[in-house]
Amino acid sequence: MARVVVDVMLKPEILDPQGKAVHGALPRLGFTGVTEVRQGKRFELEVEGDLTEERLAEVRQMAETLLSNPVIEDFTVTPA
Repeated sequence: MARVVVDVMLKPEILDPQGKAVHGALPRLGFTGVTEVRQGKRFELEVEGDLTEERLAEVRQMAETLLSNPVIEDFTVTPA
């Protein structure tokens, strides 16, 4: 078994209201020095067999069609 991590983030030009809410809450909780917060999603997939280029391509296809909305989100696929 191999593990692959897919990180999904809103594209930089897309407003991130959850990130803004967290950014606003940090100083109220006594945390300073954070200039920006962006919130995303992380998926950890365990796949059968060896992690070949073909398997990584399949995971990229999963990320593009199910795990993310490519119109407003970017994603990265990383072997773990």
